[in-house]
Amino acid sequence: MSAPADRRRLVDVALDDPLARGTPDQEHERAIAIYDLLQENSFGLPDRDDGPYTLRIAAKEGRLVLDIEPVQGGPGATHIVPLASLRNLLKDYLLICDSYYAAIRTATPAQIEALDHSRRAAHDEASAVLAERLAGKIEIDKETARRLFTLIVALHAKA
Repeated sequence: MSAPADRRRLVDVALDDPLARGTPDQEHERAIAIYDLLQENSFGLPDRDDGPYTLRIAAKEGRLVLDIEPVQGGPGATHIVPLASLRNLLKDYLLICDSYYAAIRTATPAQIEALDHSRRAAHDEASAVLAERLAGKIEIDKETARRLFTLIVALHAKA
């Protein structure tokens, strides 16, 4: 039996971020992703009914570390995903984003729209891969996976 919807969610997200701040565009995307993620998400741990949860995301030694704690206390969970499994997707996404942000300042609307379409497609692909890597460990929906990937990009871009 699955947990009630109010238990299958994140109520706080923090980035373990000892690195320097990113570009204004990166910081803006990070802030929006955290806000959106906290406003609407579906996040649970299989076979557990102890949410809602807090999440701390870190990039350490080539790995993505997700530390999850139930708000009401109790045992937490840590899941580690090798960043190598996402590296090419991150690299491609960041290159498209660089082109997109440059285009906003000088390109035609049609060029900007084409780059935005490519950026969204790359983001969707990467978030689907992230959800696959977390399958069986963390239960998330498509939109939650997209927002988590945006936060991973913020960490990776600064690393």
